Amino acid sequence: MYIYVSCNCIATLRAFDSHSPLILTVPKCLFKPKMRIPRRPVTFYISHITPKFLFVPVFSFHFGAFWSRTSDHFLHKRSRIVSGGDNQFHSSYTMDGTMVTDKTSQFRHTVCKDGAQDACIWSSPEGGHTIEIGKQIFCNRSLNMKNIVAVGFDMDYTLAQYKPETFESLAYVGTIKKLVHDLGYPSELLEWSFDWKYMVRGLVLDKKRGNILKMDRHKYVKVAYHGFREMSKEDKVGTYGHTLTRDAFDEPDYALIDTLFSLAEAYLFAQLVDFKDNNPGKIREGTDYPSMYKDVRAAVDLCHRDGTLKQMVARDPKRYINEDTAIVPMLKMLKASGRATFLVTNSLWDYTNVVMNFLCGTRAPDGSSPCNVDWLQYFNVVITGSAKPSFFHEDNRANLFEVDVESGMLRNTDNGNPMPQVGSISPRLPLKGMDTSCKVFQGGSVGHLHKLLSIASSSQVLYVGDHIYGDILRSKKVLGWRTMLVVPELEKEVQLLCELRNTRKVTHQLQYHLLQLLRNESDQIEDKIHHLKWSLKFDGDNVGEIEKQRLSSKINDLESQREQVRLQHQQAQRECHQKFHKVWGQLMKTGYQNSRFAHQVERFACLYTGQVSNLSLYSPDKYYRPSEDFMPHEFDILAL
Repeated sequence: MYIYVSCNCIATLRAFDSHSPLILTVPKCLFKPKMRIPRRPVTFYISHITPKFLFVPVFSFHFGAFWSRTSDHFLHKRSRIVSGGDNQFHSSYTMDGTMVTDKTSQFRHTVCKDGAQDACIWSSPEGGHTIEIGKQIFCNRSLNMKNIVAVGFDMDYTLAQYKPETFESLAYVGTIKKLVHDLGYPSELLEWSFDWKYMVRGLVLDKKRGNILKMDRHKYVKVAYHGFREMSKEDKVGTYGHTLTRDAFDEPDYALIDTLFSLAEAYLFAQLVDFKDNNPGKIREGTDYPSMYKDVRAAVDLCHRDGTLKQMVARDPKRYINEDTAIVPMLKMLKASGRATFLVTNSLWDYTNVVMNFLCGTRAPDGSSPCNVDWLQYFNVVITGSAKPSFFHEDNRANLFEVDVESGMLRNTDNGNPMPQVGSISPRLPLKGMDTSCKVFQGGSVGHLHKLLSIASSSQVLYVGDHIYGDILRSKKVLGWRTMLVVPELEKEVQLLCELRNTRKVTHQLQYHLLQLLRNESDQIEDKIHHLKWSLKFDGDNVGEIEKQRLSSKINDLESQREQVRLQHQQAQRECHQKFHKVWGQLMKTGYQNSRFAHQVERFACLYTGQVSNLSLYSPDKYYRPSEDFMPHEFDILAL
């Protein structure tokens, strides 16, 4: 069977049997003969059949999860198979090699033969076929996994995805108690409740003014609240727009909400701002907004230091941590591919062992997780108490201690190598029967890690984390590690994008073109007015008063129409964003600009995805490639 595709998109299929050839010609398709470079991956469908069945081959193109600037006719009109056969099947691939289907936007779960959802990995018999878009890995910078010799992971909110409705609420209640009992805040705070859906990552807290801000990638404030009260446009411009120098929106006057751990403290800060404004005198004298934020941070630190949160998680990990059955197969696949795996976490050994045992340990028949260290078999090196982000500085002189996994005691090391104990001529040997393939340490620096794993070049390391500053920025900017950011909110956001893409595309096009027409017409009239005024200044009364009044009246009418359209556009845009979040809108957008958070993801994360186990859905040797970039002057010319 041969398929020929000519430049004018006519496809001819020749099926030969023992007698005579059968020639079928597909009518000219809807595409223009001029070739364009697609901005999104192109998907092609090929039907394989036995020659005795008569059918028309299908060629269709898939543009990913996002809307296109092309017409609905172009996007949705597809040829279909006329008749089938008993041996036909369909395959579809994107240009980067990922297999997809036209049902991608329906978010079907990959289901194994045993019926368990999301447990299939690329190397399994059921793997390597379809990856729903909510579980795909998105690429900012080309990354060839064949060049990666070690893959590392953070633990909290990366391997261990905490349940915000339980874990964040636990942190919130603990912080409130510390504020009241240890820092002297009114007992009324104990009656407060926590809305764990209210705050999102990427926000900025203005400590001095008690404001919470969402900015675009240029650091322009687009959404602002004082406590829980939305600030007007005039207030926003007056506070953050009319300054002689651009504000960096950085510490110490601002706090960045870049980790999911920070959402509860941001919500509590907003509550305290409202409480102080509405109840003067109830908070001790001299306590301003920066002091309140400092107290919130102190209360959060107290909760972590006294072990309140970790003790509760250790008693019932299932209540606070999501189970992910694909983590262990993913780690096994990475190790089987010849790569080293490592864990670097700020948590100490005792808590790390509890969490990792829940995620990767063996299960008893009743589903419980007896605490042991079997999970260490999936790693080559584990570093606890790493004190990131300072861990990533090569000039960090922190000592590296080996952890006795049975007692939790620390032993001195010589750059990771065992040291003889006092009174002994040789290093202490591990107990008989213990797995020594993985070493557990505390502290140290990235230099120690490179030596332990024999890393020749920092570009050979892929590190997966959830914190832009603590995990991704430092490891990328300082070391040059390759990075993957875990964004748990992404899966839901992409799903909503798929649901809204058609509505948003049509709305956007109509409003955009209407605004452009009005602006162009207004500009033309204003140019005429300017020219007439210039002529009047030098040529006298060449234009009559009536004509000037007519043109001025027309300008006023156009300006009024433009303002109405602007308000309609603003309302439509607000309604669209509220579908993602009732207050802050789309995580990765602020209006039509990328948000500050999206800008950081693009700058520092080579890859990003919704959950860490999505790595298991791809080949460990995959070559990740980004989509083509376009400048504004190129977009209308080259982009589909």
